[in-house]
Amino acid sequence: MQPDPNLSSHDAIAEWLVLQGVYGTSQEDLLEGYCTRILQAGLPVQRVHVAQRAYHPEYGGFGYNWQRDAGMERDSYEHTDAPLDVWLASPLYYLLSVDEADLRISLEDGDPPARFPFLSELKERGCTDYFAAKVSFEQPRNSLATNPDDPAEGLMMSWTSDSEGGFSDSDLAMLRRLLPYLGLALKSASNRQMASDIVQTYLGADAGERVLSGDIVRGSSETIHAVIWYFDLRGFTKLSERIAGHAVIDMLNDYFGEVVGLVEGHGGNVLKFMGDGLLAIFDCSKDAGAVDNALEAAIQVGERMAAVSVRRAEEGLTTTDYSLSLHLGDVLYGNIGGKARLDFTVIGAAVNQTARIQGMCGPLDRNFIMSAQVARQVTTRKAEVISLGPYMLRGVEAPQELFTLYLGSE
Repeated sequence: MQPDPNLSSHDAIAEWLVLQGVYGTSQEDLLEGYCTRILQAGLPVQRVHVAQRAYHPEYGGFGYNWQRDAGMERDSYEHTDAPLDVWLASPLYYLLSVDEADLRISLEDGDPPARFPFLSELKERGCTDYFAAKVSFEQPRNSLATNPDDPAEGLMMSWTSDSEGGFSDSDLAMLRRLLPYLGLALKSASNRQMASDIVQTYLGADAGERVLSGDIVRGSSETIHAVIWYFDLRGFTKLSERIAGHAVIDMLNDYFGEVVGLVEGHGGNVLKFMGDGLLAIFDCSKDAGAVDNALEAAIQVGERMAAVSVRRAEEGLTTTDYSLSLHLGDVLYGNIGGKARLDFTVIGAAVNQTARIQGMCGPLDRNFIMSAQVARQVTTRKAEVISLGPYMLRGVEAPQELFTLYLGSE
């Protein structure tokens, strides 16, 4: 569906924005199209900036910067304990705190307000006019003012002109009239992005993608052939009894941060955290090298764990060791749970056996143990695979031969 060619520039852009919201166009493509269209409509725009709050473990917000001669760029704003000075001195920070919908400052007549150093930079670049506005995605209250350090969901936006005289009254009127349409389209795009960020953060990339695609029916599952990872921090129960709760969380984040990065960096998917443990899979149906990738990640876990422990010891922090088991088998991968609360995970005898193998790390004094099924499929580290012998595992009828790696420095 295309906009009616007989519509005015404003109406044509408004209709286009609504359609992009319906289609779920990304923020970048949406803003690129919007900026191009207002420029074609005759608005003397040199720069457009949009900032939106994010629901992301690393970033508190995202920024989009469009420049007439450079196109679109995206910035990420990391979470901070205190507001950054550059944000505190921003016109957008000020606008959030006042009972006004927008702010217009001419850059031609005299120097910009000293409280906004960024506007002086814009003037030095040849800009002549600055216009900013805010859009809240919540029902308006008695005042448009909000806490700029903890703003409500919405967007902040600014337009800069380098044309003589800056924006005309009709230019500003058009920007104001288009803002609700742009806000609605960006809200649609950001909601989709927010959902994706949240489910991938809490479920993992693969499970999150499956859930967003509609795989949410209780009991729905498929059988996959996968390497199962079972990782655990040793002595965690005793440690958690003798150090403060926040220190326990910091320690978990330190070690898990390294492990998760290695799993995902080698093509695996972290499915869940279980207190001091972690369950992950490497799907063989999607990656022919899943076994070797899982093994290489396991080797690097040892290196990273040691490095984290050295750093923490130097900082006077508590350290710990780990155990890791790998097994290969068929598992059911899908939705399990109650009607209103599901878990997307793996179940099956192979998962249980992986846990049993992990339980042998202590008695055999090994950080890493893998099953015969994994050992037989290894290609890149075949010469370093050594047998630990056959053992009876709880819940497994026949003896199972277990293996580890000898890397020459043990």
